[in-house]
Amino acid sequence: MNLVYSLSSALPIPIPITGQIVAAFGRQYLVEFTNEEILSCVMRGKKNGAVCGDQVEVQRTTMGQGVIETISPRSTLLYRSNAFREKLIAANITQIIIVLAAVPSFDVELVNRCLIAAENQNIKVLIILNKADLIERTRSAAIFLSLYRELGYTLLELSAKMDVAPLLPYLQGNLSVLVGQSGMGKSTLINALIPTADRATAKISIALDAGRHTTTHAHLYHLNKKSHVIDSPGLQEFGLHHINNTDLAWGFIEFHPYIGKCKFSDCLHIKEPGCALTLAMQERKIDIRRLGFYRKLITSREATL
Repeated sequence: MNLVYSLSSALPIPIPITGQIVAAFGRQYLVEFTNEEILSCVMRGKKNGAVCGDQVEVQRTTMGQGVIETISPRSTLLYRSNAFREKLIAANITQIIIVLAAVPSFDVELVNRCLIAAENQNIKVLIILNKADLIERTRSAAIFLSLYRELGYTLLELSAKMDVAPLLPYLQGNLSVLVGQSGMGKSTLINALIPTADRATAKISIALDAGRHTTTHAHLYHLNKKSHVIDSPGLQEFGLHHINNTDLAWGFIEFHPYIGKCKFSDCLHIKEPGCALTLAMQERKIDIRRLGFYRKLITSREATL
């Protein structure tokens, strides 16, 4: 234990040590230090809000345990929210990997919401279409997802059960987080990348066209000294209540050339005259599906205000 001594007392004062949260279980955290030691920690007092990927200062208490005193400033924070609460996902990440599969069906609205959250934090995006061994179903899904490739997002097709080698170059030098619905194969990807992870997996329900929730907590794994990946629990929704109307529009990268060029400065891009986004959509410079999704988001938010 690192110690200093007070000038007014011979009693040693423990010095907080800096580590990284590598697992989060509600209000309980595992913090790893540079010497690879791991302590089980809680937050000081009733404070909460730490998340996997956070750099924290920890005070040792008893053998193998400690208390998190402070959370260092974050470079990025990925989280979702509704009108009542926020749910943190990961901190200090450089890349979000949206894991999809043709079976069970993925929710395109969830994809769009994840993209908005990533753009809001200036986080790189990689979209994985997993289960490529299901050739016919994957081909149809890939055609549908080609829209995102046309927007400039990287779309990678692979089968986690057969070969994850195509993914490895995208992980190098990044702290990545895997997000997606249950049943998309996130835990299978982790097990293929890090066999010792032993993440639980489950069969999907063909009748319900859905996966079963198996990952209950976020966990950070090291691929090498400069490359790390966080597996997160499956998502069924991704609230964006914390992002204001203006920033929502900036979450659509194809909107960028037209924002600020509408007739009215407070244009919400719904039915206002002289809307630059509407004109761009009519000229087929913006996909009608993406503008439609943006308008759905805005109108649902306005209805709750």
